[in-house]
Amino acid sequence: MFRGAVVAAVVPAYKEEAMIERVIETMPDYVDHIVIVDDCSPDRTSEVVRASSDPRVDLIRHEINQGVGGAIITGHTRAMDLGADVNVIMAGDAQMDPAFLPDLLDKVTDGGYGFAKANRFFSPESFEGMPRYRVLGNIGLSFMTKLASGYWHLFDPQNGYTAIRTSVLRRLPLQNVARRYSFENDLLIHLNILQVPAVDVPIPAVYGDEVSSIKLSKVVPELVNLLGKGFLRRIWYRYVLWSFSPIALLLVLGVVLLGFGVAISIWIVFLSVTSVIATAATVMLAALPLMIGTQLLISALQLDIQASPDTPDAHPFGPHEDVA
Repeated sequence: MFRGAVVAAVVPAYKEEAMIERVIETMPDYVDHIVIVDDCSPDRTSEVVRASSDPRVDLIRHEINQGVGGAIITGHTRAMDLGADVNVIMAGDAQMDPAFLPDLLDKVTDGGYGFAKANRFFSPESFEGMPRYRVLGNIGLSFMTKLASGYWHLFDPQNGYTAIRTSVLRRLPLQNVARRYSFENDLLIHLNILQVPAVDVPIPAVYGDEVSSIKLSKVVPELVNLLGKGFLRRIWYRYVLWSFSPIALLLVLGVVLLGFGVAISIWIVFLSVTSVIATAATVMLAALPLMIGTQLLISALQLDIQASPDTPDAHPFGPHEDVA
């Protein structure tokens, strides 16, 4: 147990026969359950896990590969059945240093947060040695995830080293969370809709010799599509359905005016190509909607940033969350 909380480590594993034993052996003593989900590995991952003598190990094997998100969801479900108060994610390739696990757990046991995640890029030096295209990719993806999820104070969204309270998991529609590479991004969107306080924890990355098998040509369009739909879903639930917020009004009016201004601007350009001189009134008809629409969108953005759920609860475990 950790500070009176039952802790379960969920370990998604795919082709990890070489490293999974190390993950088990280095798991801290305060972790009560080690739920390992073999996502239909074609190697001996399950055999290595079964050979472990650690009584905390609980192995689940998928007969059909469901992706890292699917494995994590299976693990969370099993951990909740085991009575865990807090679930942490530990990668099956031993790239998540257990020495930093208390930093995450502190935030969700005593810190009042419902969700805590590691952030590898907590200083300028964190980007050293990383190819420039990966740096730009991480920054771009982080910004898009901030916009879609509403967690403007979080960075490094693809970092799967996380801790989450069981009480939060029970409120989440886990069956609707993305099951592949975009799991972490979609999870943040669902958490924000529920207004779960979340926090970043500076934790350095541990890189091995593995080569990523992720196909960017497939992953990038999937992420962009998910983040776009997730943004609209978040705005609908948080700012329209549950409370008609000025943010929704500013967004709608801003988009309409900006779209109108762009359409008129295109029309003016077309007129100029045909040698028709646009009048001052016509130019203002395009300029005013562009300026006002931009200002309204900036105002909506400012209010959305202020509404980011980053304030911890006064009591991390409520009256119905008794910790053994």
